[in-house]
Amino acid sequence: MKNRARNDIIAMILEAAQGRGTSKTKIMFKAYLSTNQLREYLAELLDNGLVKYDEDRKTYQITHKGERYLELYSGMERMIPMDNMKVED
Repeated sequence: MKNRARNDIIAMILEAAQGRGTSKTKIMFKAYLSTNQLREYLAELLDNGLVKYDEDRKTYQITHKGERYLELYSGMERMIPMDNMKVED
């Protein structure tokens, strides 16, 4: 997998947490992260209110703020498609 920007990783985590809630393990696999990386990102996303943790179901779920982040991220992806960009030496 190519090197990813922080914003790309955050978007992958938020996409994985959409719906009724997702476990840490499923987020880890969907976002291609190690346990330590996931722990750091989830702590940051929880602190910033982009995801919430459901104690009863032991799952993470995206918040309205997280959904807004994904909307903005998708808009940027449409404006500047990174797949088509060439890096010159």
